[in-house]
Amino acid sequence: MARPGRPPKDKPKLHPLVDSFLDMLTTERGAAMNTRQAYWRDLADFSLYLRETFSKEIVDVTTEQIKSYLEDLGNKIHVKGQNKSQIATRTVARRLSALRQFYRYLVSENIRKEDPTTTIESPKQIRTLPKTLSESEVTTLIKTAGQGGGADSVRLVCLLEMLYATGLRVSELVGLAMSAIGEDMQFLMVAGKGGRERMVPISVPAQKALKAYQDVRKQFIGHDDKNVQAQWLFPSRTSESGHLTRQRFAQLLKDLADRAQIDADRVSPHILRHAFATHLLSNGADLRSVQKMLGHADIATTQIYTHIINDMAKKAVEDNHPMAKTGSDK
Repeated sequence: MARPGRPPKDKPKLHPLVDSFLDMLTTERGAAMNTRQAYWRDLADFSLYLRETFSKEIVDVTTEQIKSYLEDLGNKIHVKGQNKSQIATRTVARRLSALRQFYRYLVSENIRKEDPTTTIESPKQIRTLPKTLSESEVTTLIKTAGQGGGADSVRLVCLLEMLYATGLRVSELVGLAMSAIGEDMQFLMVAGKGGRERMVPISVPAQKALKAYQDVRKQFIGHDDKNVQAQWLFPSRTSESGHLTRQRFAQLLKDLADRAQIDADRVSPHILRHAFATHLLSNGADLRSVQKMLGHADIATTQIYTHIINDMAKKAVEDNHPMAKTGSDK
């Protein structure tokens, strides 16, 4: 899906207060680089719209001009094979959220007297449950990953076992430092969103996969005079960061799904994170424990997985109960 209204590749020069706002997100709120870049894209798109449509800068906008932008944004979204109104609603809501944060910042800094977004209502969103995988599908992925036998297979099995055992965000997983692993390999120390650290247990299968991977890990380290790659658990010779990228791991999973004969659209690092949470809860784990392991600040975010389990149970009854099949109570 193409990103609607995405700014052109040549980075436009935005109002200096946009940079000040982004700096505040990083220094005061501990926002990750991905979060900062997402805010930049949203504010850049709005800034370009204002210049082209009203010859105005982002600081001087009115409520009506924001409404005009959001309406224009929703109308321009083109999505193939998906529910356009649902995608448009989600995009507009996210963009409005970014604008709210920006104008609240301007008010807090006494740059504007009023927030022009206060009277704008967010579009009502249809609740969509995250995609997930069954326990047998996860097992199939891990078994298929191990069939290659070489170092790449050993690393992929480790990545899968670690992700399924911990529920880490993909950026947290690929960016794990060697120092994050305890000496006994039973726990990870993870720096999550907003700089919040959490301790996550490692399952026995993941510990075994980790030990096997450490025997071949040096094969992924190239010329490393400055010790850039060696500090990471999953080093890479080709990435600027020195560790495996999110994009590369996602591609490895797509290729693996094809080999495992599972729909590749249903396999991604984030879907495996969903599987981790869903399977834990369906097997009796309490919601608070899962919340801590996922690194959710609000338990309401974790509760979405209870809805997945309820839907799975409902479907199981509909598919297998004789009365559900016949529609009869006799």
